[in-house]
Amino acid sequence: MQMGTPIELHGKPVSNGKFPLVCTPLVGRTREEIRSEVQLILVKGPDILEWRVDFFEGIADTAEVLSVAQSIKQAAAGIPLLFTRRSMAEGGERIALSEAAVVALYQAVCERGLVDLVDFEMNNDPAHIARVRAAAKASDIKLILSFHDFSLTPALENLKQRFVQAEQLGADIAKVAVTPRDLEDVLTLLSATLSASRQLKIPLISMSMGPYGSLTRLFGWVYGSALTFAVGASRSAPGQMPIEDINTVLGILQQSMTAK
Repeated sequence: MQMGTPIELHGKPVSNGKFPLVCTPLVGRTREEIRSEVQLILVKGPDILEWRVDFFEGIADTAEVLSVAQSIKQAAAGIPLLFTRRSMAEGGERIALSEAAVVALYQAVCERGLVDLVDFEMNNDPAHIARVRAAAKASDIKLILSFHDFSLTPALENLKQRFVQAEQLGADIAKVAVTPRDLEDVLTLLSATLSASRQLKIPLISMSMGPYGSLTRLFGWVYGSALTFAVGASRSAPGQMPIEDINTVLGILQQSMTAK
């Protein structure tokens, strides 16, 4: 049952148009830890791997980042790779790089064609967004422009505007992740997702984080979210659940919603 716009790569829907896609993060701090994570995760059948490079101790060494990205791609055997540096302001790790250096790292990764998608925050400097967007486009890499709030859930109209902002800034995919304080906040995020999925032409990713937010990871796709994050080896954000549990619930929901 199609509820929103699926994510495509190189002109084709990922995983034959599966909706939602399931993405698992790699958060190892060393090459060896990342290699072990990949081996553990691949047997669980993720649709996309996300390398959270802000966890990587060697992030300041561009040649090492490129080498590890290449090794992940080779081991992934066709599973798309999403490259993400999450800033501290939006829940990421502290890193020893300036923002200009982060942009240069994104450009290098894109130029080498080592990833299939990149995630960059829409609160970044517009000039930096433009440089990352240009690098991604030149290499046929999809750009996710994202917004994260780890303290609260903004008002409905603010959330809807965040999705619109991503599209206006040239995103291929818009992502919004927020923190609910109660169940009403969860409904706010789902309502914003449904509205944006009907208004925008690009795919959306949305989620609430934490215990309440786990609900959105299970059925946010019904409201138009094209991808959900699940734990393959380790969590990268609060509320993520094991990929086995996510797949079980998705199967039950999709079967019941298509039953005649």
